[in-house]
Amino acid sequence: MRLLFAGLLSVALSVALAAAPPSAKDCAGCHEVNITQFEASKHASMGCTGCHTSITRLPHAEKPAKVKCDTCHDDQVKAYQKSVHGMAMKSGMTDAATCSSCHGTPHAIMGGPGSKVAKKNLADTCGSCHSNPEFLSRHHNIPFAKPVEAYKLSLHGREVAKGNDSAASCSDCHGSHDILASKDPAAKVNRARVAETCGVCHPDVQAIYSDSVHGLAVKRGSKDSPTCTGCHGEHNIQAPSEAGSLVNPSRVSTVTCGRCHGDERLDSRYSFGDKVPAYQDSFHGLAVRGGQKRAANCASCHGIHNILPSADIRSTINPANLQKTCGVCHPGVGEKIAKGQVHVRTAGGIEHPSVRWIRLAYYALIPMTIGFMLFHNGLDWLAKLRRHKPHHGTGEVLPRMNRKFRITHGLVMVSFISLVITGFALKFPESGWLQAFGLGGAGQVRGIIHRIAGAVIMGATGLHILHLVVVKKDRVMVWELLPSWQDAKDIANMLRYNLGLTPKRPTFGMFGYAEKMEYWAFMWGTIVMAVTGVLLWAKDTSLHFFPVWVMDAATAAHWYEAILATLSILVWHWYLVIFDPDVYPMDLAWLTGKASADHIRETRPEYYRELMEQQAAKDANQTPGDGN
Repeated sequence: MRLLFAGLLSVALSVALAAAPPSAKDCAGCHEVNITQFEASKHASMGCTGCHTSITRLPHAEKPAKVKCDTCHDDQVKAYQKSVHGMAMKSGMTDAATCSSCHGTPHAIMGGPGSKVAKKNLADTCGSCHSNPEFLSRHHNIPFAKPVEAYKLSLHGREVAKGNDSAASCSDCHGSHDILASKDPAAKVNRARVAETCGVCHPDVQAIYSDSVHGLAVKRGSKDSPTCTGCHGEHNIQAPSEAGSLVNPSRVSTVTCGRCHGDERLDSRYSFGDKVPAYQDSFHGLAVRGGQKRAANCASCHGIHNILPSADIRSTINPANLQKTCGVCHPGVGEKIAKGQVHVRTAGGIEHPSVRWIRLAYYALIPMTIGFMLFHNGLDWLAKLRRHKPHHGTGEVLPRMNRKFRITHGLVMVSFISLVITGFALKFPESGWLQAFGLGGAGQVRGIIHRIAGAVIMGATGLHILHLVVVKKDRVMVWELLPSWQDAKDIANMLRYNLGLTPKRPTFGMFGYAEKMEYWAFMWGTIVMAVTGVLLWAKDTSLHFFPVWVMDAATAAHWYEAILATLSILVWHWYLVIFDPDVYPMDLAWLTGKASADHIRETRPEYYRELMEQQAAKDANQTPGDGN
């Protein structure tokens, strides 16, 4: 009886042991499986038969049933089948991503930081296909160039690399198993849903954006209105403080806002107007183009995510709010800031009537003035070359400019050249010639030099006027410089003489019409440039007392007068003192105070006789031993 019981127990144990599922070590006897790796994997606790459910005993069938992940991951598999990866696989794309492509080989699926789909590793996992040149060359049309590389350099990518799990990774924006093409309305990156996707991490921003002009337009189905990626970029999102960021203050107006608002096709559709060019030419735009980071850009006035129509009382550019908005940078700005147009150009387009009349006036004045100068000097130069008259060689010189005049002239000369260089540098900050003058980089240096030079030229002009008021014997110059009807006759006679219509060359007194025209033009130009320059310099004070259009008019007048003044010096003054064959290579009176007696005797005989009489009287009054 005992023997029978023992036999039955042995049989029962054998049957029980035979029915037990094979262990991983049992499987490793025939299959090359890394047991150590498998035991550290996510599925180790399930054993081999947890996935290979058709295997219940050893040896098993030659071809066991295929493993089905949906046995445990039904929702994930269903989502995958509808995704771009699943649909690609169904269409016969054998190299489309599968479960193991992302999670790893079935026997080495890891959890935690070692997982291929852990945040820190996900970019590399996605990059195994999306950054693989061989994969991409097999007719896989990835819509973005180097998306993974761009992501790794982005703010999100760098934060994830540091271990910040709250930063966005590939799956946060695109999804994980349910990745859909962006054109699919259900896709997380479909333009209609981008704000919602970004809002998972930035809910406050999304709430503000959704009520803005851009957000409402996207909700209405607009394909032109920007969403988050339209301004910040897709994979290469950077912090606003970074130079490469699309929302960096130096790039907002041109690269980001200007991309749409400066687009001719969108302008024809939505009537934006030429606001971007107007901003570019404005005080703020020129400052930003010159490298200043604190100058106002589009976002400074219109807001960032909370952009609203100007008619909306909540809008930062609503007339009722302009004083507050502008007051952020211009404290104490007056209520008049709300009057007049904002985006005004100095070269046509949207402009205040005052700007238009200033522009039209200079459009007529500059060609007429410079045209006359070119004609007059060109004719004079050709006539003198034709006559082949040699230079006088006596070497005698006579007083022409005393020390006080030379000092003020020197200050004007240095400051004027500085103003021209820095002024055009401020107007055209991207120009390559700035490097030659050491004016590249931040425009603040150019602005400081420009203002110092402006103060110097105003001070020099003031000293000159004070000198004429105080010193009686030099005051005669003012009377000699007053225009007269004789000057008009002299101009006509000089033209006739240079054309060969009369043999007699006109002569002049202390000053001829050329010096008179230049002197009074300089005085007038200095007044215009000083008044407009001070208005623009003291912009906060100016905006407190004057409406915006006054500043626009000052900007226009300052610019066009600068062009006229620069051309006048180049064409008129430089000819008189440098390129005139009678004085070439230079009249050095500005440096030595003396001019050629031969030239004075020929062109100003009456003035020459007056100088000789003065010198004779001086010699007669001088007694022996008095010295010089």
